[in-house]
Amino acid sequence: MGLNLPSFTSVAEEEFPKRNSPARLPRWYGILLRVLLITLIGTLLVFAVGLLLAIIGTVIASALRGIHPDMRIAYRLIALPMAVFAGAVVFISSLVMEVRHYLKAKELRTR
Repeated sequence: MGLNLPSFTSVAEEEFPKRNSPARLPRWYGILLRVLLITLIGTLLVFAVGLLLAIIGTVIASALRGIHPDMRIAYRLIALPMAVFAGAVVFISSLVMEVRHYLKAKELRTR
């Protein structure tokens, strides 16, 4: 009463089918959309964290001085410049990474 098992004992050992058409290059508008989306998310994240830390710092500093906290300082002088700087860094780095990925894919496609 032997079991009639196929030659592949697990799914991981099966061979993948060959791809007839090569992978297509990413479109330029897809690259631009990804860069802008990553920049927006990164900028908002840095703004939120920076604002939280600025509010905490402003409250602590005003409590030590015995005055009412001025939250305009947290928004205008700390969180906004921090978010603008981080947004520029995220934009440039994601643009460089996407262009490098595009060129690498283009080079691999021509081989």
